[in-house]
Amino acid sequence: MANIKSAKKKAKQEVIKRARNLSRRTSLKSAVRRVLDAIKEGKDAQVAQALLKDAQAKFARAKGKSVIHANTAARKISRLAQKVAAAYRAELA
Repeated sequence: MANIKSAKKKAKQEVIKRARNLSRRTSLKSAVRRVLDAIKEGKDAQVAQALLKDAQAKFARAKGKSVIHANTAARKISRLAQKVAAAYRAELA
């Protein structure tokens, strides 16, 4: 444990920051899972598109807060969008 006052404060801040980042990562995973479940269950294309848009917003927010790397966010959004497009190619065209 830290002995210096500023180090103690920094340690407390890191605990809070870690909890916040963990929450953001969890919400990212949940958003991705909702999109994939919508595809698997064969829901309407508009529902999947809306869920994809929500997931993209969450990834953008996490990227901006440096929770995940920018390239990681771009890669995951791209792959998710490809899956939605492939599943609903006839409906979206």
